[in-house]
Amino acid sequence: MIFRTIALLTLSTVHTAQAGSNHDWGYASHKAPEHWASLNTNYQSCAGANQSPINIHQTVQAKLPPLKFNYHTSAQDIIHNGHTIQINFKPGNDLNLDNQQFELKQFHLHSPSENQIQGKSYPMEMHLVHASTTGELAVVAVMFDEGKQNQKLAKLWKELPKKAGAAIPLKQQDLASAFLPDNLEYYRFNGSLTTPPCTEGVRWIVLKDIQQASKQQIEAFSKLMEHRNNRPVQPQNARVVLE
Repeated sequence: MIFRTIALLTLSTVHTAQAGSNHDWGYASHKAPEHWASLNTNYQSCAGANQSPINIHQTVQAKLPPLKFNYHTSAQDIIHNGHTIQINFKPGNDLNLDNQQFELKQFHLHSPSENQIQGKSYPMEMHLVHASTTGELAVVAVMFDEGKQNQKLAKLWKELPKKAGAAIPLKQQDLASAFLPDNLEYYRFNGSLTTPPCTEGVRWIVLKDIQQASKQQIEAFSKLMEHRNNRPVQPQNARVVLE
């Protein structure tokens, strides 16, 4: 099975690699995604054959098991790291996948979305990043379309850091489960981190239930970043997307 590929990352890397805190890469000019593989010898995986994100347009029907989230603890702090806004979580939130426990470490945001569904790009995408005790990664993606105000995000938006810097303790410490949609049907494929070092072997879960966020909420995040922070879709190559 392609999903058995192992991403050998330390747990500390989970907090930085996916959302990114290094400044030797970016989203424009000579630091743009098309140059990542050549910017640093540690980023050579960015030129790999199983990279994320992708356009989900050719899928294979499968009997995918229900996702088993055991989210019990709340958000801990929030950080603007120059590449995204990241919310870190206290221990105690797990996703059971492939008979393994993956602990939720953080979620962060991209605007516009990185993954596409049937060629459609969404205004914003959330990545909930999980890690097993051996360093394997599983990312759950939630898409946001423009619509009514998202009450789940409204509290967090009041605490968005205005400048890049250290993590700030959150006053509004919602349970991690508050950020999951009701419908947990999903697409699944094997991919990579979408930022350097672009490590492959990441289990990707893209939820089908599209959430809504207001134009003002989306613009607030986009203006804070001052740039698009999405990697373009990568070739699917020989990978299979299950649904």
